[in-house]
Formats: sequence, C-alpha cells, structure tokens
Amino acid sequence: MEEWGKELNRLKEAGLYRKLRVLEDAQAPQTIVDGQEIIMLASNNYLGLSINSQVKDQVIEIVEDYGTSSGGSRLTTGNYDLHQELEEKLAKFKKYEAAIVFNTGYMTNLGVLTTVVGKEDLIISDELNHASIIDACRLSKAEVAIYQHTNLDDLKAKLEVGQNYNRRLIVTDGVFSMDGDLAPLAAIVELAREYNALVMVDDAHGTGVLGDSGAGSSQHFGLQDEIDIKVGTLSKALAAEGGFVAGSQELVDLLRNKARSFIYSTALAPGTIAASLASLQYLQDNPQILTTLWRNIKLLKSGLQDLGYQLLPSNSAIIPIMIGDEEETMKLSRGLLEEGILAPGIRPPTVPEGTSRIRVTVMANHQVQDLEKAVKAFSKVGKELDLI
Repeated sequence: MEEWGKELNRLKEAGLYRKLRVLEDAQAPQTIVDGQEIIMLASNNYLGLSINSQVKDQVIEIVEDYGTSSGGSRLTTGNYDLHQELEEKLAKFKKYEAAIVFNTGYMTNLGVLTTVVGKEDLIISDELNHASIIDACRLSKAEVAIYQHTNLDDLKAKLEVGQNYNRRLIVTDGVFSMDGDLAPLAAIVELAREYNALVMVDDAHGTGVLGDSGAGSSQHFGLQDEIDIKVGTLSKALAAEGGFVAGSQELVDLLRNKARSFIYSTALAPGTIAASLASLQYLQDNPQILTTLWRNIKLLKSGLQDLGYQLLPSNSAIIPIMIGDEEETMKLSRGLLEEGILAPGIRPPTVPEGTSRIRVTVMANHQVQDLEKAVKAFSKVGKELDLI
C-alpha cells in the first residue's frame, strides 16, 4: 500500500531504515556475516556454549531419540519429560520452589504481567526496561507508573502515591540491555518490603554471567530468595531458545493455568530443551568459564578506555561505547566492519536521541588475540573519524 511506502521512505530519510545481516556460520568469536570473515562482538552467546562440543553432542543424541518437534502445546501433547527436567533444574539453579519455561523471553514477560496483575493493580517500571516488559505492561490492563532509570527516590515517590491499589509490582531488568548496568536490587527489595510491594526481575542478561555460579543479578547481590518473580532466558548464556520464570509453586501453577502465551503455544522442541539442559550442566560443572568471561570483559574494556572512548558504567558482558551522534555512530560501525569487526551501532528509537552508541558484547571463548585485534580496529577507525 502507498501508506507503507511512505512510512518506509520516512525511515530511510531519517536514517532509521534497517536491513538484516546474514550469518553464514556459527555464533562464534570468528564467523562469517554477509560473506565476510569477522570477529563477532555482537552476540549474546556469552559463554560460547552454542558451539560447545559437549552441548552439541547432547542435542544430537536427543534429536535422534525424540525427533525434531514437540507436536503440540504443553497442555495437550507437547509436554516432554525433558521440559519438566529443565524446569526442575532451573528452579534448583535459581534456588526457588518451581520454574516454568516459555518459548521466548518476550512471551515470558507477556505471560507473567498479563497474569499476575490486572485492572486494580499498579506496575511500577524502570524507564529503561526491555521492550517486552513495556508491551506486557500495556497489555496487562494494570495502571503503569514509570520511574526514572534506577532512581530510588523516584521509585519511592511512585510507591508512596500508589498505596491504594490492590497490588503493587515493581518491575526491573536485572541487567539493562542497552546500557549494561545493573538495577540496584538490594535497595529496590528494601523499598518493596517497606511499601508491601512485589518485585519482578528480568535477568535475561544476568543469567549465566553474574554471581558466583552464574545464577544472575540476584545472586550477585546476595538476594536469591528475596525476589518474588524471577524471569530468565535460555537464549543467551544458556545457548538455546526460550525464557523461564522461577518463583513459588503457586506462582508457577497460576502461570501454567492462566498465562496465554504459555497455554496457546506449541512447546519448545526437544533439541532446544536439550541445548538448555546441556548448557546449564556445563556451566555448573565448569564454573571457571565465568572467570574466563570476566577476564575478557575487563581486557576489552581497559583497551577501549585506554584509547579514550567514553564507556557507560556497565557491570556485565555488555559494553556500550557512547558516541552520541547517530551519523558518527554508524560511520564508526561501518568502519569497524571494514576492519573485520562486527560491532553494531545502536540509535533511536532503541535509545534516546543524542545517546547513540556502539554496543559490543564479550564471549568467554573470545581469544586474547581476538580482543587485541578489535582494540586495534577501534584505534584505527576512531582516529580516522576524529572520535579519539
């Protein structure tokens, strides 16, 4: 339709038109994108387990035994013993009574927020929460109050004026996906207890990265039994697909019976569940992989800082390099790609105007020479563009 063409032209004129890159090899430190060999600094495969031979072997074995699809929703014919095994192990990993697996992280947040709150309730949400939380808040029919990013005074003010609602739910990312910083969970939990509110944490980028055993941001802060609703993902450090909720048995039972994004979806395939199970087991058997990941994070951050780049104060495997101007950001990203480094530029509407940035992510299986090559590329292109 003509209207669609006009909208596409508007996006192109504004420099916001996006095209899909084509990955032609594995989610590995060195891979092929659009026919070019590159060093990958853009993957959420934080532990590198999607190419781990032990994980792949277990997936192949499960596919041989169970086939390629689940054949139905979990409440009809699609509930395999594998699904239940994974949920039991995730609950134990997160130190909760129970867990429930959804098909994506987006569907997880949608299922939770449209189930646990409604018209007489209040959601208090950090302004930089993931888009899936924002959309789920809108669909929940609850009143929504947005507090300034990690601003505890503003959160307290929102709690103060929201005391007449039936239920109050504070929702926050554990690790914020574009800034890489952490929610101040200890203080949030303290405020929640003071105002009789519940706390929900989406720890998509914290699971498998933070905490002594990789259990996430709540473990990092010593709050593993203090979060009422804990959301995680299987699609990042755990090298598969899907999302999950860990919490009380009653919460999980409620979601199993009322969450529409769970009830009306074909279950995740056996091979996908096998990848999650194998990745979780590998992490638990090899906790030193976290040490390697954090060595790589620190190495890349220090190299970029030494060049004079402005890094946001992230505490995760996400390293945002603040440029500000959209055009300069994309020039830097294109220049890096010419040097064999995939480091995407992030611009509005994903981030606010004037805060465009290069967002790089680190994997445990990056070799030191990969990161050194990346730093050299940032040095060369940054100087050519007069950014450093």
